[in-house]
Amino acid sequence: MSKAFQKAEKTIIQSVLGNILMAGLKITGGVLGNSFALIADGIESLTDVLSSFLVWIGIRYANRPADEDHPYGHGKAEPLITFVVVLFLVLAAIGIAYQAIVNIQSPRTAPEAFTLWILAGIIIAKEIMYRIVSKTGKETRSTAISADAWHHRSDAITSLMAFLGVSIALIMGEGWESADDWAALFASGIIVFNAYLIFRPALGEIMDEHIYDDFIEVIKATAEEVEGVISTEKCYVRKHGMQYNIDLHLIVSGKISVQEGHKIAHMTKNALVEKFPEILDVLIHVEPDICEIDF
Repeated sequence: MSKAFQKAEKTIIQSVLGNILMAGLKITGGVLGNSFALIADGIESLTDVLSSFLVWIGIRYANRPADEDHPYGHGKAEPLITFVVVLFLVLAAIGIAYQAIVNIQSPRTAPEAFTLWILAGIIIAKEIMYRIVSKTGKETRSTAISADAWHHRSDAITSLMAFLGVSIALIMGEGWESADDWAALFASGIIVFNAYLIFRPALGEIMDEHIYDDFIEVIKATAEEVEGVISTEKCYVRKHGMQYNIDLHLIVSGKISVQEGHKIAHMTKNALVEKFPEILDVLIHVEPDICEIDF
């Protein structure tokens, strides 16, 4: 297993444990403190536990080596798992919104003041978890890990909305008891928006969207440093899990032998793989320099 995978797996396990603790704290505090916004927040954390577990399964499968049936590896499993994570987010948001609307239409009593202390601690903890997991997602180039990070950020946002709702209900007094439920309803919309932010890059990965301009420029610059390479032409990048497959066209002298061109291609591939460990494979097409062709 690669270092990137080991780091990703460690982060996911920490996320699962953290979400279990947070869910228990929120639901208990919500029930004892009469705050549906806090209970809804706890329900969202329970979906985080399941989605983080699915992410862990997904990255393990995505990092399996290539085989006869999957010559390009299993990396595409990672964005597929991300879609499942997005589905859980949307379902959680729908459930929270429905229950909030039901509660708004029913008589309520104001939440207890101590729930604010619970929410304040959760907001801080969740934002810290977001930053830790987001950093790992960027370092490992994992869309699934980045999706899990956004779960923590959405959790922090829903907790913030709950904090505001409970504060309004307590400060304004009688007639404002439903502020807590309105906060939960607003938070459900934020969850759906975050789900879209997670879904979009995963869809781009599945569709091999052209989004790697900066990486392509560095690849071309590295290739052109190899002896015998005159320049580069086309370069395509496809992401597979935490790694990349590269298609690259090299321009070499049209006067050299096929064997020499083949040697230059291998030298270029070795240079790229050595410099960028995240590159899984490089497919190189060699073309003659058109300036040397006699018409």
